[in-house]
Amino acid sequence: MTLKRLLLAAFMMLLAWPFALLASLGPAERDPGQPLALWRKVVDVLLKAIMRTMWFVGGFHRVVVKGQQAPPTEAAILTLAPHSSYFDAIPVTMTMSSIVMKAESRDIPIWGTLIKYIRPVFVSRLDQDSRRRTVEEIKRRAQSGGRWPQIMIFPEGTCTNRTCLITFKPGAFIPGVPVQPVVLRYPNQLDTITWTWQGPGALEILWLTLCQFHNRVEIEFLPVYSPSEEEKEDPALYASNVRRVMAEALGVPVTDYTFEDCQLALADGQLRLPADTCLLEFARLVRGLGLKPEKLEKDLDRYAAGAQAWQGRTMGASEFAAFLGVELSDRLHDMFSLFDEMYGSREDGSVDEDALSTILKTAAGVAQLPAARLFRAVDREDRGRITFADFRRFAETFPDFAEEYLYPERPPPESHTQPPPTATPNGFCADFSPEASDTGGQRSRQKLD
Repeated sequence: MTLKRLLLAAFMMLLAWPFALLASLGPAERDPGQPLALWRKVVDVLLKAIMRTMWFVGGFHRVVVKGQQAPPTEAAILTLAPHSSYFDAIPVTMTMSSIVMKAESRDIPIWGTLIKYIRPVFVSRLDQDSRRRTVEEIKRRAQSGGRWPQIMIFPEGTCTNRTCLITFKPGAFIPGVPVQPVVLRYPNQLDTITWTWQGPGALEILWLTLCQFHNRVEIEFLPVYSPSEEEKEDPALYASNVRRVMAEALGVPVTDYTFEDCQLALADGQLRLPADTCLLEFARLVRGLGLKPEKLEKDLDRYAAGAQAWQGRTMGASEFAAFLGVELSDRLHDMFSLFDEMYGSREDGSVDEDALSTILKTAAGVAQLPAARLFRAVDREDRGRITFADFRRFAETFPDFAEEYLYPERPPPESHTQPPPTATPNGFCADFSPEASDTGGQRSRQKLD
């Protein structure tokens, strides 16, 4: 049954492909004009019917739509959240709105042609100039007076599991035009929809969803949000206020985390940030200094190599600024103080149990690591502090100390069993705590109150 569904869905995509191919010929940047030509309207209706049949075959027998979609003249941009799966393409195919998506998607066979038909705006996460051009293109279309199709944007910029809304990227809000928020819900008893970077892969998600006889999805069009003059001048404030409206409609909290923050926290390499209490504060400081988290991850190995050259010597705030290549400022002092609090020690280089735990968690890249037994074993004189020399002597005497003191309950290697993974509440970032976030403070509430 599942295989038949898959084959039928593939057939519907193949059926849609020639229509999309013919209709997408010509320059993609050409103004489509309004009203649409009759042949284009016919193709729109055919493609919507074919794609709706494809979703029906996949188990989405009924799509519940609440509210009413505003015309392009009232809201040129639709902001859709939460973004949690490639099944979020359902509202795209139902409205035939343009979308902002990864540039790599246009190379997908067949699907790439269907995407090209809706005149998307492509963006590359790795190309900074691409991001600038994307913002300019969004502004051009949004300020065209309704000549272009509406742009449907997923402002979170990545997939989460819908337990909260992460920081919205400002691209949809830079033009300063009214937007229509659109919220998505998948009220299924068994969640086979969510596709995040930690969890089942794309093919597994597809197979599990096709195995379900019926899959539910709800699309709600919220009232058009018109920005205030303050919001037009501050896209971040505009994005924060729209996010709060959408979070209230969904009944979920918000968090200040971004995709790049969690990438940086979970990055490989010798310089890792503890994925517990300081990530959010660190991310704010990084952005305040003008450092880009998405670029900073690439520089971790270079920073690590430079740190090794210090050979255990300490550095002050001025050396720290030179090391990062930024000016010495109050914000830099704040970041330096954060690192000093995390890794600072006495003049003799000794650390207490909490500091050892932080250092080990950072080195191992995990959120939880019991260090009490190890600390007591190293601290034979019960001083409450140990030095690096103490730790090195202990490690040389007991080279397998980690297995005994840090992972005492881990099965032996010969058992070939894997310990259960650490629970990650949202499948996105190991230390997600939305209840502790109050994004935007009093300032972002002014519009809503």
